[in-house]
Amino acid sequence: MQTKVFDMAGKQVGEIELSDAIFGIEPNEAVVHDVVKNHLANCRQGTQSSLTRAEVSGGGIKPWRQKGTGRARQGSIRAPQWIKGGVVFAPKSRDFSKKMNAKAKTGALLSAVSKKLADGELLIVDELKSEGKTKEMAAFVKAMNLNKSALLVMSEKDELVIRATNNLPRVSTMNVDLLNTYDVVANAKVVMTKAAAEKFQEVYA
Repeated sequence: MQTKVFDMAGKQVGEIELSDAIFGIEPNEAVVHDVVKNHLANCRQGTQSSLTRAEVSGGGIKPWRQKGTGRARQGSIRAPQWIKGGVVFAPKSRDFSKKMNAKAKTGALLSAVSKKLADGELLIVDELKSEGKTKEMAAFVKAMNLNKSALLVMSEKDELVIRATNNLPRVSTMNVDLLNTYDVVANAKVVMTKAAAEKFQEVYA
């Protein structure tokens, strides 16, 4: 398929041929959903941890005798009903990560990219250049009508472009090597350089 290529001023400067087998497949929403859930699960730290009554220090002696005091019977001042006592069913550290086969991840990524292109939310630019000035990238965002969140995908890491977009709250940058389903789905628009699109096709051809 032929797709328009724009410059940083938002004007069409040519076209690029994209493979139907990569950018034009029938999206599999179920697989995309599973991969996004898997990604979010793997991002969870799972490091919360509270102390049970067995782990709180102190409380080794019975606070008062069992009978005759007129008060409720108590066995330890570190029981859950006491101040500074243990926590009932205390949360403990756990691993939330899940495994998923590579073929499903690849299928989900191609589905997400194809859906973006079909919806007009994947744009190709000839190149991304900057001198590290935020106003340059702000002008680019305005020219490309990136009113909502946008992901800029480059073929290689460019520190000047990254620096120029750091102050733009709804714009993020990424190397095409690190492109994943979650970031494609989470952003309203994806802007890919021509070199990044060609590299992406080479990898998944």
